[in-house]
Amino acid sequence: MWLLDKFLKKAIKHGQFIVTDHDGKEYTYGTDPGSYPEEIGGKPGPIRIRLTHPKAAKHIARYPQLGAGEAYMWEWLVVEEPHDIRDMILFVTMNAKRLGEESLKPQTPLRKLGQKIIAAADGINLRASAAKNAEHTYNLTRELYERFLDEDRQYTMAYYREDDPAATSLEQAQMDKKAHLAAKMCLKPGMKVLDIGCGWGGFALYLHKMYGVEVTGVALAKDQIAFCKERAEAEGVADKVQFHLMDYRDVEGEFDRISSVGLLEHVGTIHYPQFFEHTHRLLKPGGIMISHCCGRAGPPGFTDAWTRKYIFPGGYIPALSELVSQSERYGWQVMDVEAMRFHYSYTLEEWYKRTVMHREEITAMYDETFYRMWLFYLAGAEQSFRNGTMVNWQIQYVKDRAAVPMTREYMVEESARLREKGEVPKWRFDPELKEAAE
Repeated sequence: MWLLDKFLKKAIKHGQFIVTDHDGKEYTYGTDPGSYPEEIGGKPGPIRIRLTHPKAAKHIARYPQLGAGEAYMWEWLVVEEPHDIRDMILFVTMNAKRLGEESLKPQTPLRKLGQKIIAAADGINLRASAAKNAEHTYNLTRELYERFLDEDRQYTMAYYREDDPAATSLEQAQMDKKAHLAAKMCLKPGMKVLDIGCGWGGFALYLHKMYGVEVTGVALAKDQIAFCKERAEAEGVADKVQFHLMDYRDVEGEFDRISSVGLLEHVGTIHYPQFFEHTHRLLKPGGIMISHCCGRAGPPGFTDAWTRKYIFPGGYIPALSELVSQSERYGWQVMDVEAMRFHYSYTLEEWYKRTVMHREEITAMYDETFYRMWLFYLAGAEQSFRNGTMVNWQIQYVKDRAAVPMTREYMVEESARLREKGEVPKWRFDPELKEAAE
């Protein structure tokens, strides 16, 4: 316990954190049992956790992110009510943020170097490993994603336009995200669009509905593509919006526009040259490519061991410098960059709440260990975008600067037009109104 005790004594300065070790001994950190940091809000009072296994404290201290996640998954770490794992993670990381981010990383330089080497090797996504990694992440049961995503199954950041994100439903925020992205593509009826990493098909179908464009969506998860095809058939647009189980590197032809939403996190840094070279070949001379991905507000880094092992094998969140420098080498010109700072934290918060709401169903599909793993993933990701340095990048690439208007007003105007045209009916996210409508 001494190593974990040393870390917590340094880290916890605001509010109070109480740890009961497996032998019943209690450790208190912080000075004010009645205070609770404003950044977290909600439940007052000290956060209490119990370590139920003799190896728990050492496992957490030696491998902070991997160890804490596993300890929670295995029930070696239990958060006492009224708080939960999300409260604990936000509380500890907010305290560490005030001290400086390095207080969260009590690792030796050698261990950090080892993590980087392992992460770099894990980021080699050849066709076979890319398909395997996609299936690990996205071929979980459809029913799981139905429980925590919006109805369109957007598994990427939602866009909260209002000052009070809590006043906006996840459904509306996801609709606004699609409008915000589409507005940057300067689309016209009849254009051909390639949607790389098309997910469950929502964005591709949205683009066709709003502009009458033909869309080809590609992804590597079998169930996603099967679901996309079902949606296109059900909407009667399968001839205009086509989906293929295919690696983007195997796509041929020419397209007026290319979109990739939540894709670059899965490409792997070693494959960025291939991505930018191949997409450059696919895009017509006057075309536009829009990319939306998670990103680092600071310099390049590496994926933490827990996320790499349990959630996104082969995944890596890029720094802006990596995306821009690599794209420039293959003839791309960057016309617009937008940093979406806290939007994903609010998205993840809502996903967490919906997961908790459907606990019984999710544990019935999988088990309690999986459920706790999923909660830790969502809460840990939220803290990275709320207390850490993670953002979302939206980058507009062109071959020719004449492809886009002189000023950014067109984005604002087009986004407003799309929102007005595609407003989400209130009954879609209000259970009482939905029941009445049915």
